[in-house]
Amino acid sequence: MRIHVSSVFVDDQETALRFYTEVLGFVKKHDVPLGEARWLTVVSPEDPDGTELLLEPSGHPAVQPYKTALVQDGIPATSFAVDDVPAEAGRLRELGVQFTQEPLEMGPVTTAVFDDTCGNLIQIVHSK
Repeated sequence: MRIHVSSVFVDDQETALRFYTEVLGFVKKHDVPLGEARWLTVVSPEDPDGTELLLEPSGHPAVQPYKTALVQDGIPATSFAVDDVPAEAGRLRELGVQFTQEPLEMGPVTTAVFDDTCGNLIQIVHSK
């Protein structure tokens, strides 16, 4: 068994697609119209057949309170692995990304947390 699709709830799919592709560097995998929403996934260009991230609309009534609570408590919605957190944070900062947690070493891992402009906090992490 392996993870095929994971999702992150987004306020606007088109805004999310631009951010996740143009800023974070993912590539669009699927874009299937489903009425007012789309089955819209992105993948890492390093693993195009790997786990897909579904940019899922935040339309369900339970989603907004959930997202708001996570952000208020500083809890990331998901975590992405990078080779070098400080370097990636610098690259993202140059693109205008706002960080809520600067790179922080915690034993064998380094993490940072940023706002994805779609209602979520996202963590980047690397291990030593």
